[in-house]
Amino acid sequence: MADKIPPATATTAAEELGTDDRGLHYARRGDAVDQTSSVDSDILGYDADRMKARALLTVAEEKRLMRRIDWHLMPLCSLMFLFKNIDANNASNARIMNKGTDQNILTQLGMSSNAYNFIVTIYYIPYIVAEAPSNLFIKRVLPSRWQSRIMVTWGICLACHAAVTNKHGLYAARFFLGLCEAGMFPGVILQMCYWYRPDEMSIRLLYFYALGNFSNIISGVLAYAFDTISGRGGLSGWQWIFLVEGIVTIVFGAALWFILPDFPNQAKWLTDKEKAFIQARLPANAPRAEELNFNIREVLSALKDKRMWLFTMVWATMTVGTTGLSFYQPTVIANLGFTSIARSQLLNIPTAVLTIIIIAISGFFADSAWLPRPVLPLSILVVIMACYSVLYTFPNTGGVYTATVLANAVSSSWYPLMWPWRVQTTSRATGSAFAIGFVNSYGQIGGAVGAQIFQSKYAPHYTVSFAIAMAMVGACILVTCLTWWVTRDTERRTREIKKARMAAAKRGESVLDDVDPDVDLWKTRAVDDKEKGNGKSAGAGTVHVSEAA
Repeated sequence: MADKIPPATATTAAEELGTDDRGLHYARRGDAVDQTSSVDSDILGYDADRMKARALLTVAEEKRLMRRIDWHLMPLCSLMFLFKNIDANNASNARIMNKGTDQNILTQLGMSSNAYNFIVTIYYIPYIVAEAPSNLFIKRVLPSRWQSRIMVTWGICLACHAAVTNKHGLYAARFFLGLCEAGMFPGVILQMCYWYRPDEMSIRLLYFYALGNFSNIISGVLAYAFDTISGRGGLSGWQWIFLVEGIVTIVFGAALWFILPDFPNQAKWLTDKEKAFIQARLPANAPRAEELNFNIREVLSALKDKRMWLFTMVWATMTVGTTGLSFYQPTVIANLGFTSIARSQLLNIPTAVLTIIIIAISGFFADSAWLPRPVLPLSILVVIMACYSVLYTFPNTGGVYTATVLANAVSSSWYPLMWPWRVQTTSRATGSAFAIGFVNSYGQIGGAVGAQIFQSKYAPHYTVSFAIAMAMVGACILVTCLTWWVTRDTERRTREIKKARMAAAKRGESVLDDVDPDVDLWKTRAVDDKEKGNGKSAGAGTVHVSEAA
């Protein structure tokens, strides 16, 4: 196959891409790769059918196809995340609605501030336990049906909040809300792995998190609006907000059953050629619809993988260090005494706007592949530490408000930068489902612990709380650096192949090589080349595969 390419053309392409050093393989776009090609001995994890389909579409056709997929999948996933965030934020907003009146939730339910903190803990206990098992059902039940079930049941639980009359009823409602909501977020991340490569997720998660964090704007406006109509219909403002948001969630969840795409091979809006191409362009370790619904060996393999435990520690220290401030931001702002309680809800909106801006900027740099992926999340952690030092010293009201807004904004921007790095090291259908669910669930321990750090005895400045939070963010920095060291080869190879793909696209070619997260590709090839003979250069095995003649 390789002898069909004019020597001058192949050499020029190789020189342009530096393939003499990296040994990558390319195919011309727009036609199937001939299965009789001799490249299979050189490409790690070579699969004839997958390589044949990887070059089916031209670069322009691929761009149009990916835009169609984006429009079919990402708006719905983003709206799901938006609803989740709105429904999560309403607990912190409800706390200060109608504060100082007999229609405040603490007054009506006879709860102290510390007792109310426990609603966050009791929400996260079933949420943490149920997330990983929930992800294992995604493939068997199908994403559209499972996500619809999740949203409808959590909408029902949310609406039931309006009927509680004491703290025990609220605790029960929060427990079942956490149980029903578990699995939505990791299910979305898992579903994206069936459609996108890890190096493509940054820009998609940018849309996802940007719209998701728009929830802070909506939550603040809704809290302000319902605060002003408290008492109408015999319901307090906090009851109205739970009831209305619950009903809207139920309606949207029911619609997901019919409109959310499942897997590429089931999409009626794709041609057979497009279905084959979408699945072929995914890396060898990506989950696929044709795999077994459940493979216990993949679960055991994930449990033995130290990288999963390291990423879980990164998530856990991050959430413990930042969740408490997120939950307490409305209270902190209200206690600053800027304005009325109702209008102080609107002061939470700048956080959402700044978050969207930071996500857009950081997502652009992350998608460029020129910076090592861990650099950006580490930079965010340093900014959070600086903000916490301001909150710890409490210099003045304006400084505290600015630091609170900035700390929450950058902490929300951390997650879309981390997930593509995490999924680089997952493997296969069951393994990916379990690993993603495990990290997101047990990494959410901060949700259960973080709010308890900000107890009323530390008010009004919460000096002790911010000292503890600073220590946890510092620990997160150390664990992130260790995780970077352990995954450094996979992270580097991912960036190198992404840059090779971008260069190849300009020439109308496709890269056939993938990143294997479990094998040091470059060292393996260096050894092979050395064994083949002294006169052979490191890149002599490079082959450009043309279209079938």
